[in-house]
Amino acid sequence: MTLLREAIGDSLRRARLAQSRTLREVSTSARVSLGYLSEVERGRKEASSELLAAICEALDVPLSRVLWDVSTAIAGEDVPAAAPAREPAEAATSAEPAAEPAAAEPATAAASAVTGTRTQVDGETRIVIPAPTNGPLVLVEAA
Repeated sequence: MTLLREAIGDSLRRARLAQSRTLREVSTSARVSLGYLSEVERGRKEASSELLAAICEALDVPLSRVLWDVSTAIAGEDVPAAAPAREPAEAATSAEPAAEPAAAEPATAAASAVTGTRTQVDGETRIVIPAPTNGPLVLVEAA
């Protein structure tokens, strides 16, 4: 299991090396000590959001890009090797029998999602939407 600080450090180091820049150049530009930046890149120090923003600005890399890299790296570790993840469309059309729902409400919610009707969801229900596995994340403003 990779720690978040290690994944962030790896992403920052890859960005710096891709630009062929030294730790000294980036630390000077970000106004962070050379030793501290080195510790962050090696995953030894937990960087604050302000520090991450300064480093990303010095690297001219959006913080959202670093976080995207980190989330995809960590998500890749969460997928078990024995059971490869299927695409949502493939999973929906699969001929394999689905696991039996624990209660009637989840089945009703799934059926209403297919038919386009709305169902009331109580406060105890958790809805998990998996992150996309390919391409950049696109944020869309609500109308």
